[in-house]
Amino acid sequence: MLPNNSEIAAAPVVLEPLRRKPFNRANFVVSVTLLAIAAITLYALFNLENKYIPFGEGLLLMLDNFRLMFLEPHFKHFTFGKAVYSALITLGLAVLTTILGAVIAFGVSLLAARNLSGNRMSGFVRAVVAVIRAVPTILWVLIFAVSSGLGSVAAVIGMTWHTISYLTKAYSEAFEEIDNGTLEALKASGASRIQIVFQAVFPSSLSYLISWTFLRLEMNFSNALAMGAAAGAGGLGYDLYMAGSLYYDIREIGALTFFILFFAIVLEIGSTRLKNRLRKGALNNGKQG
Repeated sequence: MLPNNSEIAAAPVVLEPLRRKPFNRANFVVSVTLLAIAAITLYALFNLENKYIPFGEGLLLMLDNFRLMFLEPHFKHFTFGKAVYSALITLGLAVLTTILGAVIAFGVSLLAARNLSGNRMSGFVRAVVAVIRAVPTILWVLIFAVSSGLGSVAAVIGMTWHTISYLTKAYSEAFEEIDNGTLEALKASGASRIQIVFQAVFPSSLSYLISWTFLRLEMNFSNALAMGAAAGAGGLGYDLYMAGSLYYDIREIGALTFFILFFAIVLEIGSTRLKNRLRKGALNNGKQG
């Protein structure tokens, strides 16, 4: 016979003892780190050099500047045509450094891939490019500016230098994904090193190379903007620097920011479509081969 509702309600409730969760060191470290970051952020927020401007007043001034910047943009010292020309300079700088870096990185990555050059050579090349990659792009540009002077030359050399190190790592890892059986079969058939590279290595890893190259192109577009301001390389970055420091025209900064955003979206859409088309072509050629 089943108990009715009143009997169930009157029955004593037996509570099970709470089980203590085991100590998780990883969660503890993450929690302590987040609390430390939050404490440092709050401390820095309330101890900023505010030039005797109250925090609330400063916040309202900042919001008003944002309103002027993004809701009332205009061109005063630059024209629309000048902005288009500057955007093309920035885009050209990104494309040039990406192409130069990709071509050189392809050759260097053949030495960095363990299955193509051996552990000793691979380790040496990887160590060198790791050191180069660890230094930020802007620092390389400033280093080369010492010998060539500030301008587009130092920007091209510095950005290409860092692009080589970045793509060498990416390309070499793509090469190491190739089936060793294919490489051994080509070596056994008497194929030369050049034949192995262009008949097995390059076709097999082409889709990866395309993906990494376009990713670096997007990064170089951002770097080109920064180099325009930091190294005087011209382009939208330089115009943005002039509008923000020399003219101090907030509305013009907003107009240039919208221009940069527009070109970044166009670059993203264009590079994605071109990348997909190249990858489809590479896959079709692979199937036909």
